[in-house]
Amino acid sequence: MALGPAPSNVKLKSGQSTGNYGLAFTLVTSLFFLWGLANSLNGSLIKQFQIALDLNRFQAGIVDFAFYLGYFFMALPAGYVMRKFGYKRGILLGLLLYGGGAFLFYPAAEVRVYGFFLLALFTMACGIACLETAANLYVTVLGDPKKAEWRLNFSQSFNGISAILGPVIGALFIFSKNEYTQDMLTAMAPAQAQAIRVQEALSVQGPYLIIGTILAVITILFAVIKMPEVGAEEEQAAGKISITSLFRHRHLTLGIIAQFANVGAQATLWGYFVDLKLDFSREGHWAVAEGYMNIINSLTGSPTDMSLTQIAGFHASFALVLFMLGRFVGTSLMTRIRPNIVLSVYAIGAVAMVVIAMLVGGLTAVIALSFTYFFQSIQFPTIFALATKGLGAESKIASSLVIMSIVGGALMPLVAGALFAKGPVYALLVPLVCFVFIVFYAMQGYRITSDDLHSANIPPEIAP
Repeated sequence: MALGPAPSNVKLKSGQSTGNYGLAFTLVTSLFFLWGLANSLNGSLIKQFQIALDLNRFQAGIVDFAFYLGYFFMALPAGYVMRKFGYKRGILLGLLLYGGGAFLFYPAAEVRVYGFFLLALFTMACGIACLETAANLYVTVLGDPKKAEWRLNFSQSFNGISAILGPVIGALFIFSKNEYTQDMLTAMAPAQAQAIRVQEALSVQGPYLIIGTILAVITILFAVIKMPEVGAEEEQAAGKISITSLFRHRHLTLGIIAQFANVGAQATLWGYFVDLKLDFSREGHWAVAEGYMNIINSLTGSPTDMSLTQIAGFHASFALVLFMLGRFVGTSLMTRIRPNIVLSVYAIGAVAMVVIAMLVGGLTAVIALSFTYFFQSIQFPTIFALATKGLGAESKIASSLVIMSIVGGALMPLVAGALFAKGPVYALLVPLVCFVFIVFYAMQGYRITSDDLHSANIPPEIAP
């Protein structure tokens, strides 16, 4: 199956040349790879900051709060930038903010101020919000509407590939080989404990400097390459769209809630996975994940005598391998099965895995939570595509609202962090409730109403 769209399926804005659609699709797909790193590194930061900055789990969880809050504040401005200036400029704005935030990690680590780190994360997230708002919608409209979900899931698969690297980077370059706990540091001489905390903070500089440099190169590449500006013809004549009017679309409104739940569950599980692994099975390890760790270590020449936290980081990375596998399997299934049915199966699987983890505990819980990554893999792109389907001129602002709902990743981990005081099983109530709602959306909430079909002139073969 061709990866790029056929030009006959694409409607260009007036005055735009056709350009190379395959190249445009490839470049935009590369963005999915780039922002996966930032998302998957947050879990390493949450664990690392507990030692480096002397934080408890709830305080460290504010990493996700600051990160996903950037999505909330930037998604609508990003949508307006796209409507006024086009997809390319929206992407360039996102790359500049993302790269700038990554470079801010260097001075933040030097002064070791938590608020500075949170500012850097917020800036990165604002950039990624621009990229996601532009790229997610761009790939859905850059081709045959009937294959929008397939294209988005294919592009998002590269997000899954890069997400694997985050925990590996954390385990090899951020987490210390020496295992430290708050009790150990409290028992040390103040000067010695302070020196360890400083070193732990400085360990984040290198990875984020490299990310910032890569983003600078990609920004230059996007700036010099011409890309087609895609848009439905009716969008050109559309006046100012009222945000509140968009909520008349039932499938969009419920999709916003479903995406809030999906990202809330993802941020909770990804952000606290290392902690959950250490809580449920500190000494016991999943043999498959250990084998994966040994392969990575042999390829990188890393030492094998790792701390329990580093080993837990590799468990998180292997869970993201399952995430990537789930994305490719789900994308393949969507060539033969309706996207909402695939989403239903995956969401039910995620519910089952969380329930097993809560009821059984131990190493079984760690394995079950790893498989939630597989079942969550296709949820974001499929919910996005279903929620914004058939909205025509309203699609860019609608996509901003769906991206704004990513703020669930800011709020749900805080709730889970507070529930950790009662135990990890209580914290897992957060993703459980989230996945249950997604099951409802996949089975019923995604449906486009007859009024929407009529008002938007959606062809019956495109409607779910």
